Amino acid sequence: MEYSMRRSLVTILFLALCLPLGGGALAQSGMRTEGDVANASGTYEAEVPVNSQSDADRGGALARALGAVLGKLSGDRAAMTRPGVAQALRSAKDMVESYDYRQDQSIGASGAPSYRTMLVARFRQDDVDGLVAALGLPVWPQPRPKPVIWLAIDDGSGPRLVGTQQANAARPLLDRAIERGYRLGLPAGGAAEQALVGAIWRQDTTAVARASARYAPPMQLVGKLYRAGGGGWQADWVFVDNGRELSKWTTRDGDARRAMAGGADGAADALVRRYAKAPVAGAAGTYRIAINGIRGADDYLRAASALQGAAVVKSIIPVQANGDRLELDVELMTGLPGLNRMLGQNSPLQPVGQTVQDGDATEGTDTGSKQGEYRIR
Repeated sequence: MEYSMRRSLVTILFLALCLPLGGGALAQSGMRTEGDVANASGTYEAEVPVNSQSDADRGGALARALGAVLGKLSGDRAAMTRPGVAQALRSAKDMVESYDYRQDQSIGASGAPSYRTMLVARFRQDDVDGLVAALGLPVWPQPRPKPVIWLAIDDGSGPRLVGTQQANAARPLLDRAIERGYRLGLPAGGAAEQALVGAIWRQDTTAVARASARYAPPMQLVGKLYRAGGGGWQADWVFVDNGRELSKWTTRDGDARRAMAGGADGAADALVRRYAKAPVAGAAGTYRIAINGIRGADDYLRAASALQGAAVVKSIIPVQANGDRLELDVELMTGLPGLNRMLGQNSPLQPVGQTVQDGDATEGTDTGSKQGEYRIR
C-alpha cells in the first residue's frame, strides 16, 4: 500500500511538472493621463520597438526589453550571450510589473512622416535581481559614477569643445550611456574650458584632469571626433579614473552619431571590468536533488510549483520516492547556488544546512557538487 502510494505521488508530481503554471496576468499601465508620454527612465525599465500591440508581438518584445534591463544592470553588452540568458528571457512575461506603448513620429528625407510603436516595460526588481544572481551575471553596483565628457569635434572648420549648451550635439553619446546603465555629464563649456581643446586633441589627460577637478567624480572620458581619411568619421578615446588610464580605443563609422556613441560603450566596458562582480552560480548541467518532508500530494505540487517558477530550471524528471523523500533529476542553466538564489528565502523549497546569500556563493554549498538536499516547508 505504501509503495503504491509513493508511485501515485510520483505520478502526480510528474503530471504537475508537465502542466504549464499559470503566470500572473500582464497589466497594462493605466496611470497615464492625457498628454503624458510613456518612457523608460529607470534601471528596471526598457523600451523596444514593436510591429503592433498584438499579444503575439508583445511576447518577443518583453523578452528583448528584459534583455536590455539585464544589460543595464550588468553593464555587460555581451550579457545576452552568457549561458542560460536566452532561455531565461522566455520568462520575461512573468516578471513584468506593467507595460505601456508609445508612438514615435519622424520625418523622412522626402518630408513624409513615419511612425514607430515602442513598448515600454517595467519589471519587478526582486524578480530581476534574483535572475541576475541565479545566472551569475556580473553586477555593476549602484550608485554608478557620472564621468565627465571632454569631447572636441572637428567637422572641417577646426575642433570645438562640446559643453552643456551643445548637449544635442553629443546626444548619441549621452543616450548610449543611458542604454548601458549609467550617465555621462558635460562640462559647462566656459572660455577657460574652451581653451582646453588643444589638450583634448593631443589627448593630454593630465591637463584635462586638472581642468575637471571642479567636477565629481574624478573620471574623464576624453575624445576627439573628426572626418577620417577615405570617408566616414573617426573618434579617438581615452578613459581616465582618478588619474589612472583605464582604456584607450578608437571607433570609426560612416555615421558620425555611431562613431560618437562608441565612446559610451568603451567607457562602460572599462568601468564594468574594474567594478562589476559576478556571483558564483555554478555550472549548467543536470543535478540530482533530494527533497525531504514530502507528506502528500499537496507537498509534491508545492515542490513542483517552486521548481517550475525558477527561470534557471530547464527540465525536471522524477526519479524515486522513499517515505517522505523524493529524488529528482533537474536540468539547470546554472549550478545549485544559482537555483538557490532563484528560489529565495521565502520559497517553500529550501536547501538543507545552506543559506541563500546576496551577491556571493551559497554558504555551505560545494559549487562543483551534482547533488543537493532540500526540504519542503
